[in-house]
Amino acid sequence: MTNIQIDIVSDIACPWCAIGYARLERAMAQLEAEHEFTVNWHAFELNPTQSGQGEPILPALARKYGRNEDEMREAQGNMMSIAKELGINFEKLQERRTANTFDAHRLVKWAAEQGKQTAMKQALFEAYFGRALDVSDHEVLLDCVKSVGLDVTAAGKVLASDQFADAVREDEAIYQRAGVNSVPAFIINKKYLISGAQDPDVLVKAFQDISAEAA
Repeated sequence: MTNIQIDIVSDIACPWCAIGYARLERAMAQLEAEHEFTVNWHAFELNPTQSGQGEPILPALARKYGRNEDEMREAQGNMMSIAKELGINFEKLQERRTANTFDAHRLVKWAAEQGKQTAMKQALFEAYFGRALDVSDHEVLLDCVKSVGLDVTAAGKVLASDQFADAVREDEAIYQRAGVNSVPAFIINKKYLISGAQDPDVLVKAFQDISAEAA
């Protein structure tokens, strides 16, 4: 059994990050007989200066990418179709608003100590893309905590403090220095970088090649 470590740099506000992880799950499932995978999540913020309620996503994206809202609606629609095929909920993808995700990243760090970082990440994806909830709102975050079976009172204390803030900032600094400027990014065995939400077959081939090289 070969162990493969996967460090995922992502943001809760990045739909391709949710798609990328769902594709990764399919790739890992294909190789589970001969490979053991360890997954760790690392923070990246698409909107680090965002505050307040945010703005509707379509005009925000249109301005960011220099395109019109109809083009962005079509692009988002394409992602919704991909997500549906993967079994992930993007029902409200086009209805969400921009959001600050710093506190959500802090909770992912906290959840990692409870062995539930992936479950927490997926609950946040579901809240934001599936229900268009404000993932900067502490009540929304605590609902996500509850949904994965973690201690809501303990999570509330984390949110009321600055716990894990340094860990999130350290993540961001480390991967920025490493040249990661878009997400998702998958660092395999601390050595190989796979950028973007690659198809499962591409990931399977990459993992097989990496394992063969290490043998």
